Amino acid sequence: MAIYMNNGATTWPKPECVARAMSDFLTGCGANLARGSASKRDMGTLDLVFSCRELLASFFGGWEGDARYVNFTASVTESLNVVFKGYLKPGMKVLISSMEHNAVVRPLRRLETMGVSVDVLPCDEEGFLHPSTVAKALSGPGISMVALSHCSNVCGTIQDLDSIAALCREAGVPLVADCAQTAGILPLNAEKLGLAALCFTGHKGLLGPQGIGGILWKPDFAEKTDWFVEGGTGSFSHLELQPDTLPDKFEAGTPNLPGIAGLFAALEWIGETGMENIRRREEALGALLLEGLLSLPGVQLSGRKTMDGRLPVFAVNFRDRDNGVLAAKLSDEWGIETRPGLHCAPLAHKTLGTFPGGALRISPGWFTTVEEVQKTVDALKEILST
Repeated sequence: MAIYMNNGATTWPKPECVARAMSDFLTGCGANLARGSASKRDMGTLDLVFSCRELLASFFGGWEGDARYVNFTASVTESLNVVFKGYLKPGMKVLISSMEHNAVVRPLRRLETMGVSVDVLPCDEEGFLHPSTVAKALSGPGISMVALSHCSNVCGTIQDLDSIAALCREAGVPLVADCAQTAGILPLNAEKLGLAALCFTGHKGLLGPQGIGGILWKPDFAEKTDWFVEGGTGSFSHLELQPDTLPDKFEAGTPNLPGIAGLFAALEWIGETGMENIRRREEALGALLLEGLLSLPGVQLSGRKTMDGRLPVFAVNFRDRDNGVLAAKLSDEWGIETRPGLHCAPLAHKTLGTFPGGALRISPGWFTTVEEVQKTVDALKEILST
């Protein structure tokens, strides 16, 4: 039986209620959103979507708890594209860290060709962006936005979002947070932090399905952001232009309704289980794995060397070993699934000194067992001894 150690890419397995909710929607309801005759099935879909918006607004500390300021997207990547391409205009300047995922980097590099300036702020050798670096950059003229990944998908380093958000509030600069790795694991309060937009995906720490993500907006920032997908919304159908009322403004076309059903079930499961309980269990598994990894010969661990200030996402290399070959051996010979390479984050690997070869990423999750962690360490030990 396979041992899944790739939760940094997507969590697996999911709580049973997630698949059940998606199946129940497809087999027992299936009505489109606001595109029917107000039948019982139509109203069931409306209730599902609104309830999920409400729960997300509460879960993430949405502005005034208002469900209107929650938009669904296909992924955190789409969320970031909506925010960047809708708000940034030629002549504007955005600050990012040197630990960003390509979901942040690529759309901004595209906008750079259109006249948007992008400044990359250096992180230290553990992948940490010191708030003093941000403060210095914000003291310069013409900063239009700061975009920041809350936690590295490569090495698990958590950024000091509280301090950086305070600096952005003081400077009056919108802060956009990529919470792909932290949503569902760390408590987040968008309104308290003053975030312009909190972007999330459903399939990682939120334990939902792939293909669903979203944005929590600060109301005045959403008003200043243009949409770039237009079409039917099931509302304001008399208009030939896209409505500017939220959430309709950013949701043209039929949303991923089975995905919303699965995400809603996952959020309820997290509420029942307790986010702090999830965090404590994953941290304990991470500490056990970290201890084992550091005991291996020739190990080179990127990021923090303790569980302080990190999530259990570990990037390792071993002297004179190819991380891709190691991943293949773990999979083929031991049934252990990891991920080698650059993890869609070349800037991060340059910061960590692991570019261009990347690293072997090992990331346990809620459903990982202590025995699976130990077997992973034992397997690496045996492979390295040959």
